[in-house]
Amino acid sequence: MSQREAVHDRVNRYACMTVEQMMRELALDSKGLTERQAAVRRKRYGSNAPAAHKQDSVRHCLRRAFVNPFSVILFVLGWLSFGTDVLLPETYQKSFSTVWIIFFMLVISGAVRLVQELRAREVAEKLERMVHTTVQVWRDDTWTECSSELLVVGDRVRVEAGDRVPADLRVIEASDLFVSQSVITGESMVLEKTPERLPNQPNTLNGYDNILFGGTTVAGGSGTGIVLAVGQQTVYGGLSPQLGARRQGFERGAHAIAGVLIRFMAVLTPVVFLASGLTKRNWGEAFLFALSVAVGLTPELLPMVVNACLAKGSASMGRKQTIVKNINAMQGFGSMDTLCVDKTGTLTDDTLQPEYYMDILGNECRKTLDYAYLASRYHTGVGNQIDTALCRAAEMPGQEQYYLDLERLCPKLDERPFDYTRGVSSVLLKENGQNLLILKGGVDQVVGRCNRAEYKGKITPAETDVLFSAHAVVDEMLEDGMKVIALAYKPVQETVLSDQLEEDCILLGYIAFFDAPRQSAASAIGKLQALHVKVKVLTGDQKPVALSICRRLGIDDEFCLTGRELEELTEDDLPTALEKTAIFAELSPRQKARVVENLQGNGHVVGFLGDGMNDLPAMLQADVGISVENATDAVRESASVILLKKDLNVLEEGILEGRKAFANMIKYIKITASSNFGNICAIVAASVLLPFFPMTSVQLLLLNLLYDLLCLVLPWDRVDKELTEQPLEWSGRTLGRFMRFFGPISSVFDFVTFWFLYFVLCPGVCGGQFAALTAEGRAQFIAIFQTGWFLESLWTQVLILQLLRTPKLPFLQSRPGGMVVAVTVPGVILFTLLPVTSLGSMLGMAPMPWRYFAFLAVVVAAYLLLVSLAKGWYVKRQRQLL
Repeated sequence: MSQREAVHDRVNRYACMTVEQMMRELALDSKGLTERQAAVRRKRYGSNAPAAHKQDSVRHCLRRAFVNPFSVILFVLGWLSFGTDVLLPETYQKSFSTVWIIFFMLVISGAVRLVQELRAREVAEKLERMVHTTVQVWRDDTWTECSSELLVVGDRVRVEAGDRVPADLRVIEASDLFVSQSVITGESMVLEKTPERLPNQPNTLNGYDNILFGGTTVAGGSGTGIVLAVGQQTVYGGLSPQLGARRQGFERGAHAIAGVLIRFMAVLTPVVFLASGLTKRNWGEAFLFALSVAVGLTPELLPMVVNACLAKGSASMGRKQTIVKNINAMQGFGSMDTLCVDKTGTLTDDTLQPEYYMDILGNECRKTLDYAYLASRYHTGVGNQIDTALCRAAEMPGQEQYYLDLERLCPKLDERPFDYTRGVSSVLLKENGQNLLILKGGVDQVVGRCNRAEYKGKITPAETDVLFSAHAVVDEMLEDGMKVIALAYKPVQETVLSDQLEEDCILLGYIAFFDAPRQSAASAIGKLQALHVKVKVLTGDQKPVALSICRRLGIDDEFCLTGRELEELTEDDLPTALEKTAIFAELSPRQKARVVENLQGNGHVVGFLGDGMNDLPAMLQADVGISVENATDAVRESASVILLKKDLNVLEEGILEGRKAFANMIKYIKITASSNFGNICAIVAASVLLPFFPMTSVQLLLLNLLYDLLCLVLPWDRVDKELTEQPLEWSGRTLGRFMRFFGPISSVFDFVTFWFLYFVLCPGVCGGQFAALTAEGRAQFIAIFQTGWFLESLWTQVLILQLLRTPKLPFLQSRPGGMVVAVTVPGVILFTLLPVTSLGSMLGMAPMPWRYFAFLAVVVAAYLLLVSLAKGWYVKRQRQLL
């Protein structure tokens, strides 16, 4: 039996046991576990750390740094070189230099990436601690607060409304405990959990009435449970790879880019191998050279440069009151073209004020306010603005004793928290010796459950169209942007609430609240629209309220869809309707997620900003989930980005930082790949035309590595304002076109350099053409030729990076970052001096005469001029450079 099957069996067995039987079998007592017992159980049953944390362990960082396609190719090259240069030759011909160089490059490139990843891991852990989730756990005979990651099987945990269940728990105590399992079942219903044992094993997850599954959220009440499974052994942990598959926009883009590079590699590498083998008649050396071409075509430090750009952007946002928990979300910010926001607290001030409390005809009615207060006071579900505002009524001067007496005279018996399937919440209390049900919720939902109405103390049968009468009273307030709820009640005999008991109630009246629009929201929305980010409002509020608020903030209110209208749309009509609609009202959590999913299906990169439980499904669905510091635990845990200040202006800054990080990534990928492609095209031709290799495999690898090391400063490069004005696409769609256009331009100047070196410079230095030279002369000829092309490739690659980093004139209209200049200029000078060092001699290089550098200056200047002209034509035709 696998470990996962054993855990599943454990959950099933304990669900069908009494609490006492389970405690005995798990060897638990009333004092809870000690820290030593917890450590033992952690080793036995596993850790509660999420999979993402395991992937960030030092061991996994080591594996990613040294075990990847590029390092594997280097490793293979090293051993092949060991065979060809050390094992096969005679003793006096053996040479370890190539082997040492290759393995040195392997270690250096891996070490640089490892250091960078460990630093990023340390930053991420600091950020995680700022928004860390803690739980109440019973240890050593006392309740203590600890990280949810420290939980072990057998721990006793306490959960309350708004908490995210930290592990699979067997309920042992419950007080009106209601849970939403939509994150694992997809169903929006709220289920009540109790400690009673199950008679037999259920067929569905919704049948486990005494099990709290990790990852689900507590919608109401409180409870205590014993941990049965942790981490990846939980039901949610097993589903997490599937649940996380929706948030793979960064990976999809990275794979698309890798796919383009691999296709170029798959075509060119065999061509180089065959051309080299047929012309040089040395298939072993040709194979080694072809492998180095494969490495040279694909930037070997690509993952590290990308991570550095993302980490730089993440750190910049951290200084702007924004925590980026997942640095891949920086790319999402850069690509995001649609932002979905909840209305309450995002577009409004998040401070509801009760304006009116009325009877069914709109007259002031104190009984309506009293019943509403009791319903909110006894509500143990996830906190919301309406309940908070109603409970503040008891804090009004002179009202404290009145409401204390009201609570004493009307004790609570039972409750059912709000859920979006019913659209109401209810409490059962005792008033004057009689059980009384109070129903509170949306106007349509409450009125639809009433068949009678109270007016001035008299109860009469409701009118035929009671809903029409209700809207005659409340519609004007809704159109003014007020939020209106309805109150109903019903005397009952029962002591436990149910769906049936909530029907046939007595309509009492309405309460209207005003939530003023945020002063900063209108300007923030204007800034987002200027960045070509469409803002769409997804709210559960009534349509008139949403329209009123959005109209004041300048959001397009020509089209508005309600949840009911959304369900009535056909699959053919839905995509078009979503594009032209900016306001969605009266939505359930499932419908919010559906809107986000279909917007993604339309090709948009979607961000979602929310803070309540009703926002969780949409946040999980979005490409970038954004929450705030004071959001519910479940929502905050699920978000990739957390705002320490709930302000859309902060998002505008985040989008700009994301686009800057994205632009610097694309600079590296496109420019490097196209330059490498041009070099490889030249190599293919040279391999056929020349009697020797234009560059050794080690020189080619070293050239690529040195250039990549210089590119590590790109995250600190300046980004033109024009590049941040539009959402940027993270894919390989335009990479191939960029490579095919700019790559051959460098090939032309490579051919010019080949001609000059082969027919002019090398014969002049060595005293004749290659075929007429002695073996020693030929070796000198080859060394000068390879060194000359190495230096020309290095200079053109570095300078073309400066030229193509911007569609403007470099240095004049667009200055590079100070750190970029400070690193690249000394770097190029040092690498130019490499041939005169002992390391250069080991690599087969030779000092170059001064007349070569005069030629190099002319070639580089001509190359830059031609690329500048080509860049202008490319931008004019494609309307973009990067």
